[in-house]
Amino acid sequence: MDGTSKVGIIGSGSWATAIAKMLLNNVPSINWHFRNDNFIDQFRKYKHNPNYLTSVEFNMDNIFLSSDINEIVEKSDILVFAIPSAFLKDVLQPLKVPLKDKFIVSAIKGLVPDENMIIGAYMNKVYDVPSDSIGIISGPCHAEEVALERLSYLTISCQDLSKAQSFASMLACSYIKTSISDDIYGTEYAAVLKNIMAIASGICHGLFYGDNFQAVLMSNAIQEIKRFVDTVHPISRDIKSSAYLGDLLVTSYSQFSRNRHFGVLLGKGYSVKYAQMEMLMIAEGYYAVKSIKEINKQYNVYMPITDAVYNIIYEKISPPIEIRLLTGQLH
Repeated sequence: MDGTSKVGIIGSGSWATAIAKMLLNNVPSINWHFRNDNFIDQFRKYKHNPNYLTSVEFNMDNIFLSSDINEIVEKSDILVFAIPSAFLKDVLQPLKVPLKDKFIVSAIKGLVPDENMIIGAYMNKVYDVPSDSIGIISGPCHAEEVALERLSYLTISCQDLSKAQSFASMLACSYIKTSISDDIYGTEYAAVLKNIMAIASGICHGLFYGDNFQAVLMSNAIQEIKRFVDTVHPISRDIKSSAYLGDLLVTSYSQFSRNRHFGVLLGKGYSVKYAQMEMLMIAEGYYAVKSIKEINKQYNVYMPITDAVYNIIYEKISPPIEIRLLTGQLH
């Protein structure tokens, strides 16, 4: 990886758009995959993403758009995946160009549902991408605040810290500060788990639990995340750093958090299906909680908040009853 590396983005949502905005502060051009040709035509005409972060205008001379994923992969040395995890297999299905020689960066905050695998592990196993050529982008950072150029912080994780630093420098700008880590498993699992915790936070808000309880919920949530990531990948890590605790807090409290909003709807009595219909974007925690529940059958980590969210979403337990039971397990 160097200054001449070509960057491609796979995904057309708000986070993909925010990443494109960051990258174009530092790189001369990007390749960008949209699955829908009509959206590409609108993008070229109006010079912004027609569906997400529409206030962000782009110089179209610096962007190559294509609905052909093979063309984007072929033209790129670095590929940033910023799509809902549930759609990853469908997006990659037409792929014929190998990924093993690319630097793969996951900006996905979820697991591959059928495989119950984090994205990095899936890329390593299925597409033969070496572990030291996989990077993870962690928050705390919402796309909407990137669009507004509000100061935000990102952590780039890779087992090869020189690659992490190189990619971090492509994102850093006046409103984005970056740091690096080698904890690709911990940061990716934490990014998945914080979405589950944010759903729990939203449910409790919808049930009119107050700030005092939310503080207790979050202090227990970071402990639950630590127990899980330390069991799955036991290395030394500071769970209080922004990639873990910071990402949890912003996802659980922010007005921009789709997982929190999904939880609020559930807490207010909406059915899971109706809450999903109300959402314009995917709440990754919906898929993640089922996968984490399955994974935890192997590890048997004590995860009362995850279990409560699972019971509400998949076992159809009444939110007031389930959260009341949860309150007895927190401290």
